[in-house]
Amino acid sequence: MKLGLGSYAYRWSIGIKDQRPARPLSAFDLLDRAEALGLSVVQYADNMPLDRLGAADHHRLYEIAQEKGLALELGTQCFDADEVDRYIEIGKRLHSKILRVALDEADGHIPTAELAEQLRPRVDAARAAGMKIAIENHFNYPSPRMVELLDIVNDDHLGVCLDVANSICANEWPEETIGLLAPYTINLHLKDYEITPDTYGVGFRIHGVPLGTGRAPIRWTLDQLAHCPEDMSVILEHWLMIEGGTLDDAIAKEQPWIEQTTAAAKTFVK
Repeated sequence: MKLGLGSYAYRWSIGIKDQRPARPLSAFDLLDRAEALGLSVVQYADNMPLDRLGAADHHRLYEIAQEKGLALELGTQCFDADEVDRYIEIGKRLHSKILRVALDEADGHIPTAELAEQLRPRVDAARAAGMKIAIENHFNYPSPRMVELLDIVNDDHLGVCLDVANSICANEWPEETIGLLAPYTINLHLKDYEITPDTYGVGFRIHGVPLGTGRAPIRWTLDQLAHCPEDMSVILEHWLMIEGGTLDDAIAKEQPWIEQTTAAAKTFVK
């Protein structure tokens, strides 16, 4: 498996919603960060939308990535047929092998058969471009419904971008999610989390921690994916929260967190 950097590892340094740094990281900066971490893939997710760049920048990204020995992947949030079409064209310029599409609650209101019909021509286009579409299990799209969707389309160029923790939000424990989606997995998002009881006994909270320091069943997860191709990418992310601090505080923690996460990942993924 190939370890890679996900753009969400720098959520705060890039900027999201109302949290915007004065000097946000660029798509080109991520290439430098991945190289410095000794990783071999960069996956640009929806927090760094590549459709805001022009074709010349796409080609330059690919050229610089080649010089650094990095493969490029890209992704979108929620299913939009026109956007997927645009990203397939961008993927051609980046020579990407993976286009990740994260499905969420709004997509759950689309009948599965209808969503499958919209996906089929995009999967055909991805195949022609030498690319696979990886559907990510996001917060509110249940894994059984993803399995139904994948079985209806039934195409080896459509699979799962498996996130080890997202589906807790969909009332699934990770072992359940992974058990359902492992047979379809073509891309992996690796992160870790902890569950901390409230000081006053009022429930608990689930929050991110650097990889290897929390409750994510990392070794077990990798064992469930032993059937996957050796060159499948494993994209590193984390759930670093601001938690009452400032944006600058969060940005200052991101690099140490991804360095610790990368070091741990290298012990798990050989």
